[in-house]
Amino acid sequence: MPMSIDNIFGIGGTALHAQMIRMNTTASNLANAGTTAATEQEAYRGKRTIFKALMDDQMTNAGSPYVGGVKVDKIVDDTKPVPRVYDPGNPLADGDGFVFQANVNEVTEMVDMMAASRSYQNNVEVVNTARELMMRSLEIIKA
Repeated sequence: MPMSIDNIFGIGGTALHAQMIRMNTTASNLANAGTTAATEQEAYRGKRTIFKALMDDQMTNAGSPYVGGVKVDKIVDDTKPVPRVYDPGNPLADGDGFVFQANVNEVTEMVDMMAASRSYQNNVEVVNTARELMMRSLEIIKA
C-alpha cells in the first residue's frame, strides 16, 4: 500500500480525533464520579470508547477516509456493577437508607486519561515529523 504525505496526515488526524473523543469520555466519567441516584437504573455508568482500525477501503467513509487510521466505533456503558451505599441522610436514599453511586473508579479514569493524552501527543509528533520531512523535501527541490 503506497503512502503519500496526505495519508500520513490523514491517519494521524484520525488518531488525534479518536484520542480526543476518548479524553472527552474520560472527562465525563470523572465529572460524574461522585454522583448518586435513587435507583440503580438512574445511576451514572462510566463510558468506554471502542476503537476500530480502518483496515480496507470498505471500512472508510467521509469522516475517516484513510486506510490504516482509526475511528471510534462506539461508546458503551461500563459493565461494572453500580455500588449500593448506605447513606440514610441523603435525600435520594430509599426507604432502607441506600443510594446508588456511579460505577466510576477515579484512579482508573486518571490512568486512562494519561494513556489517551500520551497517545495524542505521540500522534502530534507523527504529524509534526511528516510536516518537517515535507518542508525539507521542498527545500531540496528548490536548491
